[in-house]
Formats: sequence, C-alpha cells, structure tokens
Amino acid sequence: MRVWLSVLALIALFGCGEMVPSSGAAQIIATGDSMLAWNAGSDRSVVAVLEKRLGAEVIDRSVVGARYHYALPISGSLGVRIGAQYVPGPWDWVVMNGGGNDLWLGCGCGKCAAQLDRLISADGSSGTVANAVKRARADGARVVYVGYLRTPGQPSIIDHCRDWGNAYEARLARMAARDDGVTFVSVADLVPFGDLSFHDVDRIHPSPKGSAAIAARIAEVVGSAQ
Repeated sequence: MRVWLSVLALIALFGCGEMVPSSGAAQIIATGDSMLAWNAGSDRSVVAVLEKRLGAEVIDRSVVGARYHYALPISGSLGVRIGAQYVPGPWDWVVMNGGGNDLWLGCGCGKCAAQLDRLISADGSSGTVANAVKRARADGARVVYVGYLRTPGQPSIIDHCRDWGNAYEARLARMAARDDGVTFVSVADLVPFGDLSFHDVDRIHPSPKGSAAIAARIAEVVGSAQ
C-alpha cells in the first residue's frame, strides 16, 4: 500500500512532464513511464543523467504510472497516456519506453495476449507502440526504445510479469530490426544476480545507480551515431 501511495503522489507531482520550450534549441525528447521518470525529484533520473552524459538538453515528458492505453479522461492532459507526451518538433532523437504498466495494471500480467497484441504485433510492425515510434520517425527523429530492469535472484511483486515482459521486449526488438533509425536498448541483463543496488526499495523502479546505468546504455547509442 505504501508503494502505491508513493506512486500516486508522484503522479500528482510530475503528472504533466517537462514543458517543451518554444526556442527549438532542444534536440532530444523523452517519453515514457517510471523507468525514465524515477529519481527525477533528486535530479538523478535516467533523463537527468543522460543530459549530463551527452552535454545536451533532453526534454523529459515521462510520467510515473504512465500507460499507452489509459481509460481516465484526465490522462491526455496530464501526460499519463504516453502517446500524449510526445510533441512534434525538430528532434534528432526520441527516447521512449513504456508498456509495462499496460501489462501489469491493464491485465495483471495474467491473460495478456490481447493487451500485448494491442501494444505491438508479433512481428513488431503495428500496434500502439509501433505507431508511436512511426510518428517520431515521420518527424525525422531517430528513436531509442528502452526496455525494463529485471530482479534476478531476488523476489519482487512483479515477478509473475517476467514471461509477458520477455515476450513484449522480443516484439520491441523485432520492431527495431525493421528500421535502421530505431534502436531497442535492452536492460534485462543489467542487474547482476542477487544484486539489489540497481533497484529502489520496491524492487521495481531503478535506484539512482540503476538510472545512471540505464542512461549510460542510451548515451552509448546516441553518442555512437553522432
């Protein structure tokens, strides 16, 4: 219960994401859920570390608790719907993640076949996620799509989601393979067996160390292409 109260408080605090400046100076935008947004309050989120590594401004539109398929009418205005976080612009890169909450909260990581297909087809060519990526690509941006941490050797309340998460990320990898301008960044192997230091106390979200390690993988992709 305490975990969920914390999540709800953070949704209220960071519900809108970062505003997009009108200057057009920023060339990178990030959309997604708590994988990117966690630790933002202490300026140690994935996006905050990515900015420092790249030496470039990254507009952070990610929101804790965000989903692609969200029923509440407030979702579009608050950015809780991931598709509403993206704003067209002169972006060089769009850093994306999301979909985990659709599986965990949308179908309880149980009978999720329909939800998974709705997010992304088996071949990675269609679905809400694929369409969001295509939208960014149509604007001329390259896309980095980031997967989720695992908790190898340690229990967590989302352990039962592992098979669905693996299936989802396999589809994301197929999506990326269809377009040279899209890179799927897996972090499934990031955490050493039994190591709790990459996660926050809930064993779901990244610790500052975890956020920094995820940012390093994204920065490697972006930096190598420049």
